[in-house]
Amino acid sequence: MTRSARLAVDIGGTFTDLVLELPGRLLSTKVLTTQDAPERAVMEGTAAILTQAGLQPAELGLVIHGTTLATNALIERKGAHTALVTTEGFRDSLEIAYEHRFEQYDLYMERPEPLVPRPLRFEVPERMAADGSVLLPLDEAAVDALGRRLTVEGVEAVAVSFLHSYRNPAHEQRARELLARHIPEARIALSSEVCPEIREYERTSTTVANAYVLPLMEGYLRQLEQGLRDLGCACPLLLIMSSGGVTTVETARRFPIRLVESGPAGGAILARRIAAENGIARALAFDMGGTTAKITLIDDLKPQQARHFEIARAARFVKGSGIPVRIPVIDMVEIGAGGGSIARVDPLGRLNVGPDSAGSMPGPACYARGGTVPTVTDADLLLHWIDPEGFAGGYIRLEPERATRAVEAHAAEPLGMPAWQAALGITEIVTETMASAARVHAVENGKETVDRTLIAFGGAAPLHAARLAQKLGIRQVIVPTGAGVGSAHGFLGAPIAYEVVRTRLIPLAGFDPTTVNALFDEMRAEAEAVVRLGAPAALLVEERVGFMRYRGQGHEVAVRLPTDRLGPDGTERLRAAFEATYREFYGRIIPNLEIEAVTWTLALSEDRPLPGRLPEVAPRPAPEPLDWRRLVDPGTGAEIEAAIHARAAMQPGARIEGPAVITEAETSTLVPTGFAAAVNAAGHIVIERMAA
Repeated sequence: MTRSARLAVDIGGTFTDLVLELPGRLLSTKVLTTQDAPERAVMEGTAAILTQAGLQPAELGLVIHGTTLATNALIERKGAHTALVTTEGFRDSLEIAYEHRFEQYDLYMERPEPLVPRPLRFEVPERMAADGSVLLPLDEAAVDALGRRLTVEGVEAVAVSFLHSYRNPAHEQRARELLARHIPEARIALSSEVCPEIREYERTSTTVANAYVLPLMEGYLRQLEQGLRDLGCACPLLLIMSSGGVTTVETARRFPIRLVESGPAGGAILARRIAAENGIARALAFDMGGTTAKITLIDDLKPQQARHFEIARAARFVKGSGIPVRIPVIDMVEIGAGGGSIARVDPLGRLNVGPDSAGSMPGPACYARGGTVPTVTDADLLLHWIDPEGFAGGYIRLEPERATRAVEAHAAEPLGMPAWQAALGITEIVTETMASAARVHAVENGKETVDRTLIAFGGAAPLHAARLAQKLGIRQVIVPTGAGVGSAHGFLGAPIAYEVVRTRLIPLAGFDPTTVNALFDEMRAEAEAVVRLGAPAALLVEERVGFMRYRGQGHEVAVRLPTDRLGPDGTERLRAAFEATYREFYGRIIPNLEIEAVTWTLALSEDRPLPGRLPEVAPRPAPEPLDWRRLVDPGTGAEIEAAIHARAAMQPGARIEGPAVITEAETSTLVPTGFAAAVNAAGHIVIERMAA
């Protein structure tokens, strides 16, 4: 019996993707996500792909899983009935937030409602000082009485966030002991564990979000583990985190907030590997599925990282309009622009697409599952970019007549134009929405999109990638092998990893290296205890970052720190690292100002070296087209005759010129007029704009 088979599972809003890695080969499949019980689709897909491979469930060696379940629960407000317990006098901090308007001149601006309404935000007498000393002891009788009240209120989860608990967690820990007499301990989230760092609002918001999804994720993970056991799988189950690392089920149960962007993170890992194989220094990862599109910047083989993320923004693309969480995350912009995004004409006669999606049920009109409104997939089908018989490997047979009726009724007739023209408008709007989001995201990070390489994956991305590249001034697009299930492929390359954070305000003047070394020793021990659960014998890689600033500044810059022990020269080493980073951001340093470090992070991960550069391949003749199809060219809007090629028939070195469609089981790649596509040594499709 072999235990070398590894299974990656990615639950999206529309499809659940599965990739099975076997010695020397990969198998993949897509099944519709079962929204009422997501684990059911996982079980159905797992059974199907194991049958396809001729394996017994007991032969699986590992399952790696990513899900948008926590994200969707936060966006749709379908989490637990949650209470917040905080320091007396601070119950409204969650609602006061930053005390600023994210849209200064919008008279009708609305902030997202807090996840915990005011009647469920409770105060208890206690107070820690900023240095961790006790100013007011915890009133234990008040906490115990509150526990009884929470039971009467029917509270399912509790977030505890006391002032300055990041410095001294004793009061939070004692409060948990008292509340656990009334509420299960597993459903109590402490800010000193979820987000032990400075800034009260973000720390509280993150802890509340974690508590809000605790019961949901705990139940889901329990059912998933039981389902795998019932199927006959005896292998470990690991979860992908928003940082791109993999962790254990035990850690995921305690901190489900770290899973909020787990699926998209897998795509960024895949794109990083593709960039390494192709020698690409500046890339833009483009993941477009059935519900959303995700865009990530990758420079020097490193995806953009962040420790701040916003969920459920009230205003699209506008910072400050969402629920903030402080977790390690691959920095990306996520847009409601997927194959299932719904198109409609508003009262002013404007065609809009998304952000809402038809999902998997009822799905696009062409799915024939009850949907009647047009979606991007319906438009793609009407433009003949998709083969109705081969969609999702034949898992769903699309019905073009239903797509045509939906586009005609809800877009073409209100706009007074032919159905194909309205369909082209739908695809243009969704592509421009993605292009605008990419431009804004790049500018916010001080970067550009021009002259990057676009790496496209996800079920819908290869159809829209070339047109998106045109809009962004990009000349090269890469569609990896297995692009239709790209995030799941990325899971298989993700390392076991964990990040620990601590806030300790330490000025460089009078810097004591012993204090910092002891802090990092403590953080290393905590991180290694988690990582060793999934990688007991692996070589580990450590990264340290200090969030530093000039004294008096309100925010810090992230400074990469040395990983060896600091000695007497520690002050100068940290100063040099800070000044180099500050100069990179702002073009100058400020002489004679005191420098201080506020927050420290240590990330520990399993060593997973990137692949080397692929060899060049000799050109070879392209295979004869399987067929020809009349379709609408996205760039010119003209109806043209396009060659249809099977991706499996295109060997390394083969090159074709557009217009063409390259088909495979999980997706199709559109090569418009003016572009050429070639296959490299790894089987990736490289699409380039031809000279005019």
